[in-house]
Amino acid sequence: MKTKSNIGLYIEKHLREKEYKLQQFADLSGINVGTLSAILKGNRTMSMNQLDQITSAMGVEKGYFYERYGVECFIDSAPHWRRLEPILYGCAELNKLDCIEKVVIQVTDDRSYISELFEMAEDLYNKGMKQAALILYECVAECEKYQHSERLAMCQYRTFLINMGLDQKANRRSVSQFEPFVERLDQDYQLDAIKDLANAYWGLHEWDRVKDLSHELERRVDLAMKQTKKRISKAQYPFFIYKAYSNLLIANYYDYAKNYREALRYTDLYEKIIDNGANDYEEYTIIHKFREWAKVNKYLYQIMMGRKELLPKYIKYIEKSEEEILPAMVKVLQSANRYQYDIDDLLIKFKRHIDTQFNDLHSKGRYVMCFC
Repeated sequence: MKTKSNIGLYIEKHLREKEYKLQQFADLSGINVGTLSAILKGNRTMSMNQLDQITSAMGVEKGYFYERYGVECFIDSAPHWRRLEPILYGCAELNKLDCIEKVVIQVTDDRSYISELFEMAEDLYNKGMKQAALILYECVAECEKYQHSERLAMCQYRTFLINMGLDQKANRRSVSQFEPFVERLDQDYQLDAIKDLANAYWGLHEWDRVKDLSHELERRVDLAMKQTKKRISKAQYPFFIYKAYSNLLIANYYDYAKNYREALRYTDLYEKIIDNGANDYEEYTIIHKFREWAKVNKYLYQIMMGRKELLPKYIKYIEKSEEEILPAMVKVLQSANRYQYDIDDLLIKFKRHIDTQFNDLHSKGRYVMCFC
């Protein structure tokens, strides 16, 4: 006979306190009385569904016993995927990350579950439960760290995407950790990976890497377009979107380099590329963003070349987005100082916005504009 579980003892205590007969509690929980009796005697391990039914009947919140359940099923005894999968999903849905971590640690020595853990991580990632997915990706990556596998590369890619945030030192570490794995990714994901790396380097203000990766993105897009006119099956966007984006990033590199004529030239290039038209609403939305960027950036680059008469049109665009006001006014101030014209009225108009954003330390080095 098996030893009674801690959860079973807790249930028995609840029955005594409430003065329930076993049949009464079986009726409350919706579990067969024979099954419930076997669970309490330690002759049968309860399923996750039964655990949730019992928890509900006891009047405590869902997930109350998950950590105990994880210990009993996967730490005190050999894990089995049939039981492992439901507890991981249940903990992910309730954001019980500590519980996921404790359970997952117990299965890292059993390589037979690595494939299932990776597939679950992908599912959680796509459902938006990214912190839960991160624990699984890191587990799989640790188990496969000596393997030259696409799965390891994908874990590193997802980890990189999840970890990118406002902490620039942490972003730098994430970039360094992921970049060596780009070539190991399935070709279908490489366009997105290069795009995301270029974005990350932009946020880190490493402009030369932005330029290099932008050219590399364009080169790979051109190569892919020679092989097929359709988007790669797992790529997020049609090829022309990646090509346009690479030129947008190069234009922004030349803005940083104060070569506004080249910035204008590359802006013209991506504006022409996106004029191919859209096949669906998603593509139309992205194309609209490119057109807006092209319009406002053309005003900006010409203002930086001394055309102050375009200021009203530029200001009309940037004042729609509060977070753009501070960086825009920095550029306008540079132009005004260089070409000696007065912008006191604008500084007064946007004083509150400038003060608010300037005092926000997170406004420095944002993880930059992106259409995705």
